[in-house]
Amino acid sequence: MTTAWSAGGDGDDSTVLSVDDLQFTYPGTDEPAVRGISFAIDRGEIVGFLGPSGAGKSTTQNVLTGLLDAYEGSVRAFGRSVAEWGEGYYERVGVSAESPNHYHKLTGRENLQLFASLYEGEPASPESLLERVGLADAADKPVEEYSKGMKMRLSLVRSLVHDPQLLFLDEPTTGLDPGNAREVRELVRERRRAGTTVFLTTHDMAVADDLCDRVAFIVDGRIVTVDAPDTLKRTHGDPRVRVTYRENGGIETAEFDMQTVGTDDGFQDFLASHPVESIHSADATLEDVFIDLTGRELA
Repeated sequence: MTTAWSAGGDGDDSTVLSVDDLQFTYPGTDEPAVRGISFAIDRGEIVGFLGPSGAGKSTTQNVLTGLLDAYEGSVRAFGRSVAEWGEGYYERVGVSAESPNHYHKLTGRENLQLFASLYEGEPASPESLLERVGLADAADKPVEEYSKGMKMRLSLVRSLVHDPQLLFLDEPTTGLDPGNAREVRELVRERRRAGTTVFLTTHDMAVADDLCDRVAFIVDGRIVTVDAPDTLKRTHGDPRVRVTYRENGGIETAEFDMQTVGTDDGFQDFLASHPVESIHSADATLEDVFIDLTGRELA
């Protein structure tokens, strides 16, 4: 069965990516990695493919970026088949992989200068890009001396050096501390505000919830559902009221159904009989919804 979801339509000028009944099977295997998925993404959207390892996220991205071509179905970008684009396609797209591949003997600045030289047009300033992700002080250090997080940030700005219209991000915050992860997310939002379309693959639901306009849950090569994160949580979640209280010298929590808490005598009795520290709503997380709809963990 084909699952379709779209904000626009094939042939619509606003549609950047249009995929119809995409199927892909790796040579030497019997089971498809991607099983007949269909979707369309409009200009300026951040759309996330979310699922556990082996779900088909990276395979889909590799088809969309032209790295895999022995697929069935239709895959179009900017109104043209990806297979027909040729080198001109890479003038319009940027890719930041989960496992960045840099020239380790070169400095961060030299890596960006090298990749900028491969594109037509005026590239972005390497210095401004490095400063934007907190690497200005390491601009002239060999990349072999960079930490994993630094390499990830360098990979991201390398994908932006030619100001792409379509950006592919694979686990963009992996290996980053909270501060740098926050800066990377803000940089992605800046690109969206500038009109860049972002296709993001991740198993980190917090990143997807924070960044994505829409998310698709993908398991075993199939799209299970797709919608805005808030809509998914509101539609499929089970909102609760969480009470934090003291007991036996420690902090404990109890939860109650938000829909019935106003008439729940047990809730009132609980408040009267326990030393309450705090009361707040506890909405379902995107991960809660994913597990509920797919029956799968994200690990």
